[in-house]
Amino acid sequence: MIIKPKIRGFICTTAHPDGCEANIREQIAYIKSQPALSDKAPKKVLIIGSSTGYGLSSRLVPAFAGGADTLGIFFEKPPTERKTASAGWYNTAAFEKAAREEGLYASSMNGDAFSNELKEQAIQRIKDDLGQVDMVVYSLASPRRQDPQTGDVYRSVLKPIGESYTNKTVNTDKAEVYDITIDPASEDEIEQTIKVMGGEDWELWMKALSNAGVLTDDCRTVAYSYIGPELTWPIYWDGTIGQAKTNLEECCARIDSMDGIKSAHVSVNKAVVTQASSAIPVVPLYIALLFKIMKEAGTHEDCTEQIYRLFADQLYSENGPQTDDKNRIRIDDWEMREEIQAAVAKVWDQVNTENLSSISDFAGYQKGFLKLFGFGIDGVDYDAEVDPMRDVNLGS
Repeated sequence: MIIKPKIRGFICTTAHPDGCEANIREQIAYIKSQPALSDKAPKKVLIIGSSTGYGLSSRLVPAFAGGADTLGIFFEKPPTERKTASAGWYNTAAFEKAAREEGLYASSMNGDAFSNELKEQAIQRIKDDLGQVDMVVYSLASPRRQDPQTGDVYRSVLKPIGESYTNKTVNTDKAEVYDITIDPASEDEIEQTIKVMGGEDWELWMKALSNAGVLTDDCRTVAYSYIGPELTWPIYWDGTIGQAKTNLEECCARIDSMDGIKSAHVSVNKAVVTQASSAIPVVPLYIALLFKIMKEAGTHEDCTEQIYRLFADQLYSENGPQTDDKNRIRIDDWEMREEIQAAVAKVWDQVNTENLSSISDFAGYQKGFLKLFGFGIDGVDYDAEVDPMRDVNLGS
């Protein structure tokens, strides 16, 4: 079939297998252009949420900068003869293909990572294939979660707390800047968002892995967060998501004190184009402005550049992680530099539909969004027939 992008709001319902593979190869080439990770780097890594965004980069970096064997867990749609897979499926197929070429173990599991069943299956896979893991990355992004004990289903919301919030946002389909007003969340919505996006499931994973004896004595674990600038705080850090991320930090402190865990950290990362960030009002416009300013400053990074820096300069550096007063690793440091944020604030007041293309890197935002699904990548013939079927090693 000939595969073209079909975009509906902040979702692309198609993905291009050859484009996704080309994207993965680009990221691998970047990683290999950097110095190898230190001898302290992990050799057997479990990545929970491994198929897109920061989770995908967290599989690529230890594998291709440190020679690590990896087990990836995700929830993705496989292809059929008539429909494409989701981008994460194709990303995984491409990753595994490249890993096999390097002689690396790469196995994956597709299912509900919140469930007890998948946790048990993952533990068995580790016992059978890896013995133990020395790194666990938790990078799940889901709009809903079923509690494995009660069966209750929780759904997250992107809302402010206490009062309505009005600010600029951008219609990414029409390239229109307009004001949006979002009503505040109810107490139930806040609690449900914490249940989905907080740290409870990460903690359950680490307890299960520890109790099963599949963690090495020097095992580290990390989960990802975002804080961002004050202009986004009402919808993010001071909103429902921020409450969930505060819970993530509380769970991190408990994990860090667990027997058998060398360290647990929350890494606060930079704003990037991901499927998750595209869904948050205000944030895509902020990203478009930020990208232009950081590219001009020579400090722009995408997911893989960020995660390489996290592993090389923080988690596995000679001096160990450098943390803030809440024990968070801050690889959003370049984004949050005073001069960068001052420049964003200045253009934020000026941006409108008419000057969007000149005052921001909206074109770069759109290109980055399409790239998530394997489109708009040099060297890929998007007019050619392509077989949508790609194999992923899901084991037995």
